[in-house]
Amino acid sequence: MTTEAANSELRYKRVVLKLSGESLAHSGERGISMEEVGDISAQIKQATQSGCQVAVVIGGGNILRGAQFSGRSSLINESTAHYMGMLATVMNSLSLQDALEQIGCPTRVMSSIRMDGVCETFVRRRAIRHMEKGRVIILAAGIGRPFVTTDTAAAQRALELEADVVLKATRVDGVYSEDPEKNPHALLYDRLSFKDVIERNLRVMDATAIAMCREHSLPILVFNFKKDGNIVRAVSGENIGTRIEESVS
Repeated sequence: MTTEAANSELRYKRVVLKLSGESLAHSGERGISMEEVGDISAQIKQATQSGCQVAVVIGGGNILRGAQFSGRSSLINESTAHYMGMLATVMNSLSLQDALEQIGCPTRVMSSIRMDGVCETFVRRRAIRHMEKGRVIILAAGIGRPFVTTDTAAAQRALELEADVVLKATRVDGVYSEDPEKNPHALLYDRLSFKDVIERNLRVMDATAIAMCREHSLPILVFNFKKDGNIVRAVSGENIGTRIEESVS
């Protein structure tokens, strides 16, 4: 299948894929598992081969969460702790970059914190040009400011890069009425409105990210990335996960 033919079948031509830091580690563990990184890389490459332009935002919770210091220690200022968390996202981004390039997928890490010896600084027009040339861009260090989650960074960058959707990768099949690990009878939603998410207090992304996507009518697709091939299914518009948008008919 040619790139042009594949591209015509895509629902989303440009996406921001939001990965938690924990997605790079085995379930219940910390650190970076190259097995997990390799699996994610293979799926991202599939998506790019379908013709989709992919930007990735990764958290750093597998290494450190800035919020873990909040109110617990007077030795480290909370703002400093958040910057430490941003640096953890850079480490995760570099591991994913190398894994992608090992399988022939050209990649650029772009950081919101300047560190020229390690990666590029995020510049919107340059990021778009990278994607137009078929490169995956990995957006590290959130938006470079403390007290802002990587969920909000994903929404912010998706708007800046004119992405068609935010793909929220999780270890479950979508958004449930309750925690499916605690209640096996929890209801899996196929579609939700932003209003539903807010009124039912569903923990999809943080409130700022939800508000930002709602204001700009940017849809969110929550899906299970652990099922092989689901990332390319998501960009192709297959009926997987939970789609969140302004209104649900």
